[in-house]
Amino acid sequence: MAEVSISLERREGKGKSYNRKLRQEGKAPGVVYGGGKEPVAVSFDPKILVGKIKESHAGINTLFDLEGDSAVANRTVMVKALQREPIRGAVVHADFFEIDLTERIHVFVPIHLSGSAPGILEGGVIEHALRELELACLPNAIPDEVIGDVSALELGQSLHVADLPLPEGTELVSDPELSVVSVVLPKIVEEEVAEPEEGEEGVEGEEGAPPADGADDSADSSASAGGDSGDEAKGD
Repeated sequence: MAEVSISLERREGKGKSYNRKLRQEGKAPGVVYGGGKEPVAVSFDPKILVGKIKESHAGINTLFDLEGDSAVANRTVMVKALQREPIRGAVVHADFFEIDLTERIHVFVPIHLSGSAPGILEGGVIEHALRELELACLPNAIPDEVIGDVSALELGQSLHVADLPLPEGTELVSDPELSVVSVVLPKIVEEEVAEPEEGEEGVEGEEGAPPADGADDSADSSASAGGDSGDEAKGD
């Protein structure tokens, strides 16, 4: 028997217009399946579901005893998938998977870090690469978390899945060679400094710098113009 219960109603309608009406009533569509039974379309209050998941120590791995319509009542389920709106994040659909309390299931359990890595004193930073561990266990033995102790990690060292202590009654499914956390040097982004183009340096104010295009022609034209003016003046 699960620790948490939730009430579901059987859903007869379907389609976008029906689902829109459900959401206007503060409800969302869902489906209950598994256990060798035919899937049952249901509706539920998404705020209640999300609230119970947040309050439960098991999080998304919470076991629910179903209440409500006779087609789903007294069935034990887990939330297999939650579909959310891309902008507001509101739940718009849920899949409830019936489980057998006597059979092992695969679950993803969060990895939390503990301790202080000596490598941080050497200028390193923690790089937490893997945040969930896939385990196999009985539904009533799902752990809340797996602890990764980093208190022995020097700079350049890593903790792998195989190094994590598994909670009692669980079996590892994830690849044991995967890196969980490492102590690495922080990445430094070097800013590129634009170098002057060839011939650009010293154009202004440098002795011996070549004149700008057309400068010689302008000077010759001015000199020629001045000479002509002088000749005309003399002729008058």
